[in-house]
Amino acid sequence: MGGVSAIIGTLALLGFLLFLVGAGLAVMAASQGRPARGGVLLAVIGLLAGLLLSLISQGILIVEPTQVAVVVNTLTGTLEEPARGAGTSVVIPVVQLYYIYPITQQQYTMAGKELEGQVRGNDAVQARTRDGQEITMDITVLYSINPAKVNTVHTRWQTGYQDNFVRPTVRGIVREVVSGYGAEEIYGTQRGEMENEMQRRIAERFDQEGLTLTDLLVRDISFSELFRQAIEQKQIADQEAQRAELQIRQRENEAAQLRAQAEGERDARIARAQGEAQAIVLRAQAEAEALRLVSEQIAANPSLIQYLYVQNLSDNVNIALVPSNSPFLFDFSSLAQPNADFVAPNVPEVIIPQAEPEATPQPGG
Repeated sequence: MGGVSAIIGTLALLGFLLFLVGAGLAVMAASQGRPARGGVLLAVIGLLAGLLLSLISQGILIVEPTQVAVVVNTLTGTLEEPARGAGTSVVIPVVQLYYIYPITQQQYTMAGKELEGQVRGNDAVQARTRDGQEITMDITVLYSINPAKVNTVHTRWQTGYQDNFVRPTVRGIVREVVSGYGAEEIYGTQRGEMENEMQRRIAERFDQEGLTLTDLLVRDISFSELFRQAIEQKQIADQEAQRAELQIRQRENEAAQLRAQAEGERDARIARAQGEAQAIVLRAQAEAEALRLVSEQIAANPSLIQYLYVQNLSDNVNIALVPSNSPFLFDFSSLAQPNADFVAPNVPEVIIPQAEPEATPQPGG
């Protein structure tokens, strides 16, 4: 689209050149005493064509897709609402002026390196923390113009919005936010919280002026050498304290394990002693009960002792039962012969007197 305007401008330039050629021919013809009508006509045509094409060229507004145009009425001083977007339109030359603004993403960097930011030299943001420590930060903001609010940008800042608004606003808000944090907080875990607060406040301020903040990049934070040394010493002390605490905990755990082991052994010994005591009691009770039963049986059966005695004799002992009041004499040698019931030479004999049965009382006796 920009090529059309350029072509029309080129044609307008050719028209003005044709005017100059016609004027030259008219002057030459007049100086030679010839009619200058042809040269005058050519000059008039060239002038009219140049003026017309120039007006047409200035009256065509071509806006690229990445741009937006603010149109100003020079007679009333008002801005056309809304601003003109991408495309080709017509403006009234002289009466209407237009200003082109980019709506693509832009960036502004403030850094300590010589050629990194928009400003040459050390342009990093210096701020002071709540506890008086001075820090230096490299800041980059990514932003764009809100097409719906481009008239606000033009009214308040025109084309100088980057140097006149973006730069001082970012630096001021960064310093304000940093002043609410301690140096150790920024050095430690609250750096992310600080950056989020910066981004939120800058985004709010940009929106008021017709800009949209895309991102805030805090790319480097530098502390003073004394502060870094103090932080390192504190970290070393914290690590040593943590190691000491860990050792204490390990010793406490070892002592607890030893106590638990001793208590377990003690409980085991107590349990064994109690078990043995209970076993002794139970055995004693069983033996006492057995003796009681034996006593009852002996009292009821006096011959039981003799029976048990015989039952416990060796298998090699010969036994003969004879009545205790027998008037007969027995030859124990004959009882040991092979035809006897039991033969066991050189085996002691045991004679157990057998009590006579009690006489049964006779009737009438």
